[in-house]
Amino acid sequence: MTTLMPGTSGTPGESETPTPVTGTAAVIEQTARLVAEQYVFPEVGERLAALLRRRLAEGAYDVGSAEELGARVTADLQSDNGDLHLRLRHHPDRVPQEQGEATLAEMRRRFDASLGGVPRVQLLAGGAALLELGPSLFPLAWSAEPLSAAFTLVARADALILDLRGNRGGDPETVSFVCSYLLDERTHLNTQYVRAGERHDQYWSLPHVPGARFGGTKPVCVLTSGHTFSGAEELAYNLQQLGRAVIVGETTKGGAHPREGWTVHPHLEVTIPVARSLNPVSGTNWEGTGIQPDIPCAAEEALDRALLELARS
Repeated sequence: MTTLMPGTSGTPGESETPTPVTGTAAVIEQTARLVAEQYVFPEVGERLAALLRRRLAEGAYDVGSAEELGARVTADLQSDNGDLHLRLRHHPDRVPQEQGEATLAEMRRRFDASLGGVPRVQLLAGGAALLELGPSLFPLAWSAEPLSAAFTLVARADALILDLRGNRGGDPETVSFVCSYLLDERTHLNTQYVRAGERHDQYWSLPHVPGARFGGTKPVCVLTSGHTFSGAEELAYNLQQLGRAVIVGETTKGGAHPREGWTVHPHLEVTIPVARSLNPVSGTNWEGTGIQPDIPCAAEEALDRALLELARS
């Protein structure tokens, strides 16, 4: 079972013809049951399950398409505490029945289309390297090779700019992998409280990485936007809390709850946060607030502002 922190707020390639919805009552009941059983905040999960059942009885979900049903249920799921990872997500194509496979299939398409999540590596004037990571921090089994190649390539640069402005989230193990290239010693990065078993899973940087480290002393800036979300936020937050990077750009979107997905209809997947992040430095996380940049500016100005900051360092 893979815990993911993907964060796309919409599904690319929406179908032109609405997908008819059948079995609405069964979809709502299954969604309500899963939310009550799995949501990281049990009391909120029970309230939301009751809300969905009440809204069903009121006729709020009498709609003509699966896409519209997903939108209405998502609005209700997010009405209690604004958790953006809690959704009934519409997929234009039929989704697999296995838990989480719908999300993984879509992620694989995006991975293949983005050079493995490293769409841009560039040496800039003044000796700084720009490394864009996106649109996600993909599962480490896929992304370790392209990431290690990219970080080995930029290891000789005088400074590094990580561009997360278009990154919508990803895998916490991949976050730890990336952080490992920017630190010299094994470091506690994050802890996730997981509802199942009430356990605490710790994430640390790795003692060894493939290729060359950029290291823990040269300057690093991280570019953010209002779309930077979830696992990408964890990456920025970890580095900020450790004092390892300067965050430049916009306040991020604010999603700190890793989630899993269950197929409840041929075109609908309910995504439910099953854990929450606890940073070892701050003791909290960025849920609902986003990450506050050290140098606030519009996202489109972030690269120029980062270069100015590096020129002063």
